[in-house]
Amino acid sequence: MISTPLPTDGARIHEITAGIDIFSPEEIQCVDELWQETQAQGPERSGYHWLVERGEDGQVLGYTCYGPRALTSGTFDLFWIAVDTRLQRGGVGRRLLAATEEEIRKLGGRLLFVETSGLPKYEPTRQFYLGMGYTWEAAIKDFYTEGDDLVIFTKHL
Repeated sequence: MISTPLPTDGARIHEITAGIDIFSPEEIQCVDELWQETQAQGPERSGYHWLVERGEDGQVLGYTCYGPRALTSGTFDLFWIAVDTRLQRGGVGRRLLAATEEEIRKLGGRLLFVETSGLPKYEPTRQFYLGMGYTWEAAIKDFYTEGDDLVIFTKHL
């Protein structure tokens, strides 16, 4: 079941993020900070909206974090999407992304913007976005660090 997370879901969101080996300690900390900011200010004020998918036992299986892109009209960013590593490639990510797109449409969104790494270990991530109907818009060489490109995907909603 996909829903908005409960305030008590922060530890599980951290656990899922920390369990994914492609995420650096700084990225894990970033997710934690976005979660804390959302809890302190709420989604409207913080600009961070979250969805989770829960299993039959109520445990969070994966999440998305998204929000409006500053200084645009109807453009949103997908900040994070993560699924428990034991469940990856089982449909959780696809369901979460589809639900996120629907929620963005409800908020007046028309364009979803996704940024990811160009490193080889992110190839499955890039294929995921392409498989979900996203367009590879651009790659900026050496953006994150030397040899790590920024890859930008978009989807018109």
